[in-house]
Amino acid sequence: MRSYKVLTLTDHTDHSGENSVYAILRAMVRHDRCARVDIASRGNVANDPFFKAHRFEVVQAIAATENFDFQESGRQFFENTRAVDPRDYDLIFLRLPRPLSDAFLEGINGFLKNVAIINNPLGITTCGSKTFLLNFPEFCPPMALCKRVEEVLAFAEKQDMVLKPLRGYGGEGIVKISGSLLNDGHRDWDTSSYLKQIEKGLTEEGYLAMKFLKNVDQGDKRLLVVDGEILAAALRLPAANSWLCNVARGGTSVSSEPTKREREMVHAINPLLQHHGILIYGVDTLVDDDGERVLSEVNVMSIGGFPQAEAQTGKPILKMTIDKIFEYADAHYGY
Repeated sequence: MRSYKVLTLTDHTDHSGENSVYAILRAMVRHDRCARVDIASRGNVANDPFFKAHRFEVVQAIAATENFDFQESGRQFFENTRAVDPRDYDLIFLRLPRPLSDAFLEGINGFLKNVAIINNPLGITTCGSKTFLLNFPEFCPPMALCKRVEEVLAFAEKQDMVLKPLRGYGGEGIVKISGSLLNDGHRDWDTSSYLKQIEKGLTEEGYLAMKFLKNVDQGDKRLLVVDGEILAAALRLPAANSWLCNVARGGTSVSSEPTKREREMVHAINPLLQHHGILIYGVDTLVDDDGERVLSEVNVMSIGGFPQAEAQTGKPILKMTIDKIFEYADAHYGY
């Protein structure tokens, strides 16, 4: 079987000791189908031409080893780097957090059109917007794409709701609206006044309006999915007196199991994600007013939690993931 040279693109300035990229790449280096693994960081200013000016011919990278691990200083991403051409690799592994512009994703996809990339950059632009959920109304709470203040207010007249920026992440920008009262997770606002402040964003791209689910305190469940297979699940619970379940916003996370309904969701959405070149993704669900799990978000960028899920489940999740990564590359190259 073919061995693969892998270039990983990341941003070490966003990392902590919990970041999955270190465990994934250590396991990848040990894999019998891996020829080498290099990694380049957006946080190295020497890579500004690549990440900011979109001059993709060269990037400064370091070699990942079996001892590759998080360093608070980040010095490893500046020392012993070498200039590499991304076209010399068989596989590009994107582990870049937002912000990540469509221009970057479209540019690198065009430049590396013959190289396998996980996840596919154009797939990220298509499926990374919250409007992707509108393809699956049978699994979602009532929702609508709103591009005018009047559309938001009309949706809010029918029920309490949450309003989400289409490319937001980590709970940022999400607000809850109850009639004339709007809450951003920190304080209350007058709904109309707040909407006027974000009117430009509404008009230019739109926001997703979604019915507020009163059972939010039962937690937001994240399903870790690779190639259509649910490898693990974690239940993220909101902090006391909060409606936001994001761990970054004070919530907590515990191991969980997918329900039959959640397995049906993944079975339904995976073909479209696969069509767009999305191999690794996260599926988020909430409990609706009838006690059923419903689809609330699909995350296709830099999904984490792999080593934590492996520790919680006892399953070889890292190896399973890397096996599927190389199988994806096999399919790309026709092996």
